[in-house]
Amino acid sequence: MDLDRLTDEFPAPEYRGNQAAALDAIDEAFAAGNEVVLVRAPTGSGKSLLARAIAGCARRPGAADPEEPVGAYYTTPQVSQLDDVSNDPLLDDLAIVRGKNNYDCILPGESTTPVDRAPCVREREFECDRKQRCPYYSDRSIASQRSIAAMTLAYFMQTAGSDVFGQRDVIVVDEAHGLREWAELYATIELDPSTVPVWEARPPPAIDDLGSARSYADGLRTVCERRLTELRNQAELDPDAVVERDRLETLRSDLGWFLETSGPVGPGEGAAGDDGDTDGESDADDDSGGTEWVVHQPDGAGEPVRIAPMNPERYLGHTVWDRGQQFALLSATILDKDAFCRGVGLDPDRVALVSVGHTFPVESRPLFDVSAGKMTREHRADTLDTIADTVVRIMADRPDEPGLIHCHSYDIQSGLADRLRERGVADRIRAHGRSDRDAQLATWKRETRPEVFLSVKMEEALDLEGDLARWQVLCKAPYPNVGDPRVERRLENDRWDWYYRTALRTVIQACGRIVRSPTDYGATYLADRSLLDLFDRARSAMPEWFAAQVDRCERPDLPPGDASAALAGLSGGGTDRRTVDASPVADVWDTD
Repeated sequence: MDLDRLTDEFPAPEYRGNQAAALDAIDEAFAAGNEVVLVRAPTGSGKSLLARAIAGCARRPGAADPEEPVGAYYTTPQVSQLDDVSNDPLLDDLAIVRGKNNYDCILPGESTTPVDRAPCVREREFECDRKQRCPYYSDRSIASQRSIAAMTLAYFMQTAGSDVFGQRDVIVVDEAHGLREWAELYATIELDPSTVPVWEARPPPAIDDLGSARSYADGLRTVCERRLTELRNQAELDPDAVVERDRLETLRSDLGWFLETSGPVGPGEGAAGDDGDTDGESDADDDSGGTEWVVHQPDGAGEPVRIAPMNPERYLGHTVWDRGQQFALLSATILDKDAFCRGVGLDPDRVALVSVGHTFPVESRPLFDVSAGKMTREHRADTLDTIADTVVRIMADRPDEPGLIHCHSYDIQSGLADRLRERGVADRIRAHGRSDRDAQLATWKRETRPEVFLSVKMEEALDLEGDLARWQVLCKAPYPNVGDPRVERRLENDRWDWYYRTALRTVIQACGRIVRSPTDYGATYLADRSLLDLFDRARSAMPEWFAAQVDRCERPDLPPGDASAALAGLSGGGTDRRTVDASPVADVWDTD
């Protein structure tokens, strides 16, 4: 890594805000011998530009010995973040590659077939005469040869062990705050009829400990291998068989990883996770190699099973840390260096934290306390009534400004949408369902009327700069779901610091959605009293710039909740364009 190139590799014609100081600090951190540098930079810092400068310092072929890796990877868990990179002319030298299902086949008669279902995948001995022009293989080839290859974190992890995307000198992970959670998600094994093609041939027995889970996984893997052999012996597969084969290959690999990392425990030799969790923050120097797994089968024999890792450090070692020599991880919400490092398998002594100050005036990003109750299940109905009244008052106070409401769950979204309709303001409300969230979001952003968008799980990777949104409401403190066995296990082991820190991180991310530049402005309204309690409990983890927002939080002076005033900014009245699912499913994100 040639740090002398750091400033030259910065892609913008000039620095803004604290970018120059950030580069100096990053330079010093790497020069001090740290293998990993965490860059905590708030919204608007230009993290992608900093990331590009760091990646540009990677060792080049002419300066490397034959055995030394060259080049860099840029990766992010957010698809929308990769889209932003793709559309940024300052980052046009990053070679982007995506998964096969993002590309269409170019063969005659296959123009609507994604590459992962194309003849080259369906037919055993098919030789494509257009492979060099295939959009997927073309992008993959270009990315493999360029000095900076860019991809989503999911694709990056899937290519671990690939000859095409081997080890490089530098790895840059943007929006890295959820790295541990993403690793847990990717490493979790969901066993149900939709993921196990041979479900009927090998339904699960009652699984209540790690030993019985290992025994079932071993047998299931054998059944998968037999079925894979049958499919591979066929000269050509239809699309359904291709899907089955791909699922079987993924399942076989996942089960193999589970069996390899869970240890040789026999049936009845210990419940899953009995070793005592420490928030998954085991010492990075501990080479015992074990991964603690939690097994969850709430409905008993014959029903779905979830096998989830509590500490994904080994998984990250294989998919991330073994694939580079120096690393930069960027995010606005890496709140605790030591806890973050332990959670992802890094030794804090080999990691430096660079903290970048906020350049947005605190007056432009106010927090307002409009809470009048808690959103726990026992109080939710009454509190939702109050929130609906408050939203109407905010709409009346801001009749010409579009707003965003973070509903936290589809259950809350549906209940709030119904209450707002009862209060006569449905003409200004838009919401999305599970299947049309991207489409509804895009339509709302194009809408010229000041609609209010009821969203679920849009606290991150959403850029609402300028007049796209001038205000937002947080309906509920976003605590991790205590119905998740991993969360339950951590709380049993008194990991409340992790619990509060995780919720605070989501709140800070949400607050950054509507203020995107030093001249931008927007207000955030806190509707759940538990948010104020969270600020007290997690105060020590707050970045200074967010603590300044919290310190200025006050009760707003809102007008009465008059529907006609709330709709005054509409032209022509409009119609109810809500698309909330008619029968909302269970609130899987909720917490007691």
